Amino acid sequence: MAITDILIREKTNQAVKILQETGIDCWITFTRETEICGDPNLVFLAPGHLTWHSAFIISRNGRKKAIVGLYDKKGLEDLAAYDQVEGYVTGIKEPLQTYLQELQPEKIAINYSKTSEICDGLTHGMYLTLYEMLKEINLENHLISAEEIVSALRERKSPVEIQAIKKAIEITEEIFEQVQKFIAPGKTEKQMAQFMLDQVKKRGLSTAWGQSTCPAVFTGPDTAQAHYSPTDRQAERGHILNMDFGVRVEGYCSDLQRTFYLLQENENHPPEKVLKGFQTITRAVEEARQAMKPGIKGMEIDSIARKIVTEAGYQEFPHALGHQVGRFAHDGTALLGPAWEKYADKPYRLLEPGMVFTIEPRLTVENRGVITIEEMVLVTETGAEFLSHPQRELLLIT
Repeated sequence: MAITDILIREKTNQAVKILQETGIDCWITFTRETEICGDPNLVFLAPGHLTWHSAFIISRNGRKKAIVGLYDKKGLEDLAAYDQVEGYVTGIKEPLQTYLQELQPEKIAINYSKTSEICDGLTHGMYLTLYEMLKEINLENHLISAEEIVSALRERKSPVEIQAIKKAIEITEEIFEQVQKFIAPGKTEKQMAQFMLDQVKKRGLSTAWGQSTCPAVFTGPDTAQAHYSPTDRQAERGHILNMDFGVRVEGYCSDLQRTFYLLQENENHPPEKVLKGFQTITRAVEEARQAMKPGIKGMEIDSIARKIVTEAGYQEFPHALGHQVGRFAHDGTALLGPAWEKYADKPYRLLEPGMVFTIEPRLTVENRGVITIEEMVLVTETGAEFLSHPQRELLLIT
């Protein structure tokens, strides 16, 4: 059975349980022309793109129904994930209204959110269309945000999702091992990035995000530090070099960072200030992971790592400690981050089993460069475990 089929069965069944937990009567994903502006959650509901107006209705009572254009009906029926798939010819309004009148839901969750981009897949035009249809049957005032449902659905990774993420991590770590042998003084950031991209291509895969910044490669001091394309800057002895990189396997991403140091010709080991910086980062990663468990707010974990970095004498890092990873390198709603305006309510959300996070503190060593490690962890019933093999030693280039 294809991973897509397994995934859709797992996630639609999971959605029913979430509806039962929340007491919400039904969840509707309403979309059209999905290759142009598809809902981020469609991958959990359908095996491919849809053309005409389509509605996926999952109910708290366990019923799962899809109403789609006639030509999309067979593909959904083959999934065996829905109790009923109804195909229409002239328009979706009549079958959708008929079904909702039968259900008579008190709460209808739809995909909009002010604070979570992953839950905000319903366009304004489609919202107006749905609202007008529901108004005709006196259900327009029953609409609520599906953020609670969608967040949980994306964040609670199913077995097939975790397996795909593990594969992506394994390949990412393999490529980091390969590029370590390629790094040398005089090699440019672009050359190192291209080596890694060639490794991705050889495996028939794609990068976890756009190739203009995946991999991101930064060598020495005074770099952009993040979210910037590799340059013609050459790696130099005595400098720190770091890389941010991930791949996509079976639709799921990895996102890891590794830090290297290029030994000077008269050095057998890195300078003390470089080692201090690296040890500060590894301590921040490990203590943050050890503190993670269900029921803890993400901001509490961020503060642990942030305090370790600042008490060691470094400036605090200007970003969240960690984000979730899944279908995208940045996925989910809950965040290991500070209570800053740009993060809205994400840092206040509680950790749950099945969430996959990065942990990625950083600091700057003057005249040497940036030290940062990014690991991936899975929240379990009792804590959090590494999915990646954590970098515990500075990777030395001779």
